[in-house]
Amino acid sequence: MSAKKHQPYVPITVQMTEFTFRAVAVGIVLTLILGAANAYLGLRAGITVAATYPAAVVGMAILRLWRASILEENICRTAGSIGESVAAGAIFTLPAFVIARAWPSFSVADAYWKSTALMMVGSIIGVLFISLVRRVMVEDPELPFPESTAAAEIHKAGRRGAEAVKFLFYNIAIGGVAYLAGKFNLYAPEHRFQDIAIGTLGTSRVRLSATDPNQAASVGGFTSLSGPEVSPAYIGVGYIIGPKLAALNFAGGVMAWGVFVPLLVYFMGPQLQTLFPADTPTQSWDQMSGAIWRYIVRPIAVGGMLVGAAFTMFRMRKSLKEGLRRAVGEVRGQGGTEEVGRTEQYMSSKVVFALIGVMFAAMIALYVYLSGNVTAGLIAALVMLIVGFVFATVSGSLVGLIGSTNNPISGITLSTLLIAALLMVALGATGMSGVAVVLGVAAVVCVSSAVAGELLQDFKVGYILGGTPRTIQIVELIAVVVASALMFFPLWLLNEGDLRAGGTGFGGTALAAPQAGLMAMLAEGIVGGDMAWPLVVAGMLMGVVMIMAQVRSPMLVAVGMYLPFQTTFAIFVGGIIRWIADSMATKRRYNDAQKARVENAGVLTASGLIAGEALLGLVWSGMQFLPAGTIPNFGNESYLLGMGVMGVLTLVLILLPLRNAGSPDEPAPPTAMM
Repeated sequence: MSAKKHQPYVPITVQMTEFTFRAVAVGIVLTLILGAANAYLGLRAGITVAATYPAAVVGMAILRLWRASILEENICRTAGSIGESVAAGAIFTLPAFVIARAWPSFSVADAYWKSTALMMVGSIIGVLFISLVRRVMVEDPELPFPESTAAAEIHKAGRRGAEAVKFLFYNIAIGGVAYLAGKFNLYAPEHRFQDIAIGTLGTSRVRLSATDPNQAASVGGFTSLSGPEVSPAYIGVGYIIGPKLAALNFAGGVMAWGVFVPLLVYFMGPQLQTLFPADTPTQSWDQMSGAIWRYIVRPIAVGGMLVGAAFTMFRMRKSLKEGLRRAVGEVRGQGGTEEVGRTEQYMSSKVVFALIGVMFAAMIALYVYLSGNVTAGLIAALVMLIVGFVFATVSGSLVGLIGSTNNPISGITLSTLLIAALLMVALGATGMSGVAVVLGVAAVVCVSSAVAGELLQDFKVGYILGGTPRTIQIVELIAVVVASALMFFPLWLLNEGDLRAGGTGFGGTALAAPQAGLMAMLAEGIVGGDMAWPLVVAGMLMGVVMIMAQVRSPMLVAVGMYLPFQTTFAIFVGGIIRWIADSMATKRRYNDAQKARVENAGVLTASGLIAGEALLGLVWSGMQFLPAGTIPNFGNESYLLGMGVMGVLTLVLILLPLRNAGSPDEPAPPTAMM
């Protein structure tokens, strides 16, 4: 814990309106809209957009009509952002039941109550799990919480007067315009360097076109690398977390695409195609490299994440033990009766444990129904309880490191799926019932981890602003129950609409649902006895090597292997920009007060860029419903121009904060990084 006592933005002694019907009502509407938009985007592209910033900005704008307090605005954002997490958990797992044919269809009759039960239990238990360890994680000085800091800065900017609001919204506009310009093809936001097949033929070195994998394979190896994605959000996240954590994350990407992919191609080449699903496209080297990363390197990364998760829990053992000790002590009546301040008031541990017991009973009933086996259902529920708590905590830790936008929920879910599938096979659960119960465990843990990470992020925002933890918990429970009850319908509408348009629904061209497809494939493979375990074991041993080499965060490196290379590269660029800005501040011999102002201005600038892309990302997903041909497409595929846009973002992140250093005689402001 930090030796310096934390001072929230709203002092504990100040009484302020917080929990109001209008704040919760606006937040519920936002959570349904943002959750549905992310469900669409995730099923189409396999990604979701953080809802924290849109919920903060839109909620602030609406609640200003009633002159709401900053804590009301925080409650509205808390309720408004959680729908994205429920949607993420749903789209990563629920379509897998249909793709794997464990459910006959995704109709209301066949799937509504089962989908709703999985989402509701998962989301409620995610809130409860992270509530047990909230204090120790929120106050951990090793966790920078980049997106929580950014969200808090958005709220605080609205209270600093016109200058701070203008500063924030200018950067929201810059980030949003830069993002949307890339989507309209005014420039290419990313580029894959495909024409770099290097091999050996005798003693001569040759350079080949990347369009023919068979030609390149006959003489050597190939790797397909990308430049950093021109993403204001990823660059902003990298700026906030700083160069050290950004470098660790990027190291995983370099290991995946600079080591594993080229070595595998060099030594095996087209022979690897037998390891891919039959319909995997491998006509070009770009497709071949992508398939190798998806079906070989990613399972290795999952093994690394398993070890990383265990190591994270081991390093947090004292803090977690203390948090659980306090919770159990309160249940036993050992918590004391002294009055505590607003920021220390949280839900009773007795209530938390009682609700966990209710959710556990509900899971036993659901898993027995899915498996048709009482023993298998009970074991599955126990697995969900234990693994769910572990990965909810790991998810919270990752959110504290890199934010919820980059939280690898699907990787966490794959780890859960592996554990659950092995136990089900050991218990003799086979066929579609075995696949269904494995996917059921994965679904609950997926939703639980997503919600836990988002809630911890909300707890940190409340910690910075001075909100009441108990109020945040209650609002989250209300929001996840409503979101879980209604989130089925956007998924059903998308699937049914595609079927009626002549498509194949989930797993088809229009609704690829890539994560769910991978879940279905692994569940069927393990239960059916066909799984490439050496890859997972290799990843676990790789994680052990990183621990022995004293790598600061093996989990973050494994996450870097699992995320797209252009994403980790962009985050790394943001970290380098932060290093340049800090170095320039030191070179100019700024005092501590000036450095604090530069830091605050930099975080606020990065927050604006992140919020701008998030807002316009949702606008972009909504535009996909427009008739074909109505979305502007300028057809400019110049990545060089994209690098120019990145250069502009770099100048914005360096020059704007440095220009706000102020006079050496001015007092230091409160630091932004709390």
